[in-house]
Amino acid sequence: MAGIRWSPEDADLLPARPPGDPVSDDDRSVAADSWSIKSDYGSTVDDDQRHADAVEGFPGCSFPAASDYSSDKDAPDANEVETSLMGSQSYWNSTYAEDLANLPEHGNSSEVWFGVEVMDILVKWTKNLCASICQGLDRSDDNSCKAEPGDTFRDLSSWRVLDIGTGNGLLLQELAKQGFHDLTGVDYSERAIELAKTLAVRGGFSYINFVVDDVLETKLGRSFQLVMDKGTLDAIGLHPDFPVKRMMYWDSVSHLVAPGGILVITLCNRTKDELLQEVEQFNQQRLGSQEENSSTESAVFQYLNHVQTYPTITLGGVDGSRITTVALVRL
Repeated sequence: MAGIRWSPEDADLLPARPPGDPVSDDDRSVAADSWSIKSDYGSTVDDDQRHADAVEGFPGCSFPAASDYSSDKDAPDANEVETSLMGSQSYWNSTYAEDLANLPEHGNSSEVWFGVEVMDILVKWTKNLCASICQGLDRSDDNSCKAEPGDTFRDLSSWRVLDIGTGNGLLLQELAKQGFHDLTGVDYSERAIELAKTLAVRGGFSYINFVVDDVLETKLGRSFQLVMDKGTLDAIGLHPDFPVKRMMYWDSVSHLVAPGGILVITLCNRTKDELLQEVEQFNQQRLGSQEENSSTESAVFQYLNHVQTYPTITLGGVDGSRITTVALVRL
């Protein structure tokens, strides 16, 4: 289903830095280095080890080793079959149809991707990041993002927010509780959108707009000041044609995020540095294309900040998180 076409509005957003009482990013980099081994997925992290640790701590991170995706083994194992399935639309339609069938008469029993604790941290961090932007605060000051309750409710309510790969839509419900109101969720699974609408009505958030739309071939004609991705880029990485699909992803989101707007990506199959390397590759590709067309535009996305307060695990005596959330600003 195509989204209604609105004229995008220019967003005059200034970068800001969110709060945190973090494990230092240097420590996380050391941990990532200790897991380092090159895979065909493009990651420099040992995917088998990451998979094993992530499964224990975070729902939704049960991804098989990415290096198996291009395996030259004669017969795929069970993990490879599951990987291929999780990259397909039919898999997600079946998954969300089952969730719909198993919904209790009242309330919600649908799974939270990456877990409730991660979503709670993500939502509050995002709210504070956007609040500091509204207030024009300095992103270099960690304390500048700690807005008082109610200070920015009116400002946040006008932000145009999109959740791509929304699934059951619970992330948008949590953002609504933080003061966001202009909320849209898209997913290429019709069953996911049906589930999201059902849960939104039950939760008292019937005003949230849910649309069947494939982010890789989006029909939305509207740009957004805040675009959220919680697990969608991970899922795209499970598709057999993931190199092509990932480039399609970046091209699409570059049009969905309004100039000056924010893209917040949460995933468990890449570290912050690996994700930023992928962003830089996209920027360079876009700049190269613009040079051929004599364009003078700058890079597309620039690093803004990242969550530093997720639950950690210890590997080799070093603490690190299996979940990565990075905010990028659309230039």
